[in-house]
Amino acid sequence: MKKFHTVIVGGGPGGLACATLLAEQGKDVLVLERNSAIGPKVCAGGIPSLGKKFGFPEILWERSFTHQCISSNWQHTIIQDANPIIRTVDRGRLGRWMAERAVAVGVSIATNSLVLKITKNSVLTRGGEEVGYDFLVGGDGSGSLVRRQLGIPTEQIGIGINYQVPGNFPEMQWHLNTDLFGNGYAWIFPHQDTASIGVYARRSTTKPGILLNSLHQWAESHNIELKSRQPQAALINFDFRGWHFGNHFLIGDAAGLASGLTGEGIYSAIVSGQEAARTILDKNYKSKTMDQLIEKHRQHTRILDLASGNKLTGKLILETLIFGLRTGLIPFNALEMGFDQTS
Repeated sequence: MKKFHTVIVGGGPGGLACATLLAEQGKDVLVLERNSAIGPKVCAGGIPSLGKKFGFPEILWERSFTHQCISSNWQHTIIQDANPIIRTVDRGRLGRWMAERAVAVGVSIATNSLVLKITKNSVLTRGGEEVGYDFLVGGDGSGSLVRRQLGIPTEQIGIGINYQVPGNFPEMQWHLNTDLFGNGYAWIFPHQDTASIGVYARRSTTKPGILLNSLHQWAESHNIELKSRQPQAALINFDFRGWHFGNHFLIGDAAGLASGLTGEGIYSAIVSGQEAARTILDKNYKSKTMDQLIEKHRQHTRILDLASGNKLTGKLILETLIFGLRTGLIPFNALEMGFDQTS
């Protein structure tokens, strides 16, 4: 049985960020990815402005937006800043770039490697290979096997439905229509020659079929044709119950660190992956960055819980939120999982 210092289950942005940082410090790291290729995933592709701290090259950004158009049942506002507020990225290209960078510093990546069983110090893959580890990191998404192996339930789930539509879309838009989407929203996130157009909501309050029909109804009212296209859907875990469990770690969606309010998860995946690596490297490391990320996550969940009450209460909460954004009482970055990293 071959043994690695750290085995990471899942080759998403969080797992690759964790692997790269560990390998840069001379650790022997294996990333096990169940799919045949690194990168592709159902994703709107929006990264908040603080994502620039990850050092991504400019060629990775599809589009950058200094303003955001936000609409609700009663209001419409445009949030502006001198610098880009959100950038869009192609999830496949991002994954390939991060994988190339990881391999360049010594990370081993095995695709088509579905993990079937996890023990205290080894994992067993579908091909029958057993691999040992000193540390195990679960970066395996909302249906995380590592999370299940730790005995951690997942109850708070969002659902995102996405279409990738060809065309030139000039604005990034958020539509908080409570009559159609309850506590969720529809979006238009422009990329280079296409736009991600979709809808996100808490699964416990909105059935997927009804949510899809509401998205179609909204799209028709905006002269966007979706029904002839093939949608893609994904579950988004925002049920955070911890991230550090002895020599086991959970990061990103596996930890439930996606925002329950917006569904955004790339930023928190990368940050938590990096912080897991720093904690592995130094047992005395105390992550203020994770404390900040977790507090922001809790704030988003509290707002979502308030908006998930009766229909009128939910509408008033979201309208108040947009009023705060429109008047500047609430900064737009309050809706992002990003923050200034100081640790």
